Amino acid sequence: MSTQPSPAGGAAVDALLDPSFLEEAVRLPMADVRRLRREAEQEEVNLSYTRRLLQGRLDIVKRELQRRAEHDGRSLVDLLPEILAEKGRGPAHGLGRHQTVQPARPEDYESWVNSLTRGADLSAITDLSDESLESAARSLAEAEKGLSERRRGVQQVMDGLAGELGRRYRDGEADVAALLADEGRH
Repeated sequence: MSTQPSPAGGAAVDALLDPSFLEEAVRLPMADVRRLRREAEQEEVNLSYTRRLLQGRLDIVKRELQRRAEHDGRSLVDLLPEILAEKGRGPAHGLGRHQTVQPARPEDYESWVNSLTRGADLSAITDLSDESLESAARSLAEAEKGLSERRRGVQQVMDGLAGELGRRYRDGEADVAALLADEGRH
């Protein structure tokens, strides 16, 4: 019996996606709202990084299955430039956010992605059966869908927090000079 890995981002993302999170956040002092905004940004970066890892593996698995089905004489290594060029991938669906934060603990995300294909060692992909590869592809695709939904949810939280910060400045509840002084300390 295989166990499912925890949802992408784990408890930190669960907390951000809790329906009451934004309701409670807007009642907090300005410094706390800014801190929560930074935390949400970090989680979004972590999820984006994890998604890129996952998509890379999924692209490789799908291309190996295609190579086998077409009896392509080239090795998977020979095909890596094509795979890495993202041929055939549709347009990005991200929100085009400029990232200023690096992923925290990348090894954790690598482990999470690796846990999605337990029993199918992708480092020895050419030794795997078609059935194992198809199972890995399904698992990765399903996880990518869930991860993407969670990432969009975190982006909505970020937008909500940014909107609250903007409202406070617009309504005179916050002082830009205080913001600049506080940001100078971080």
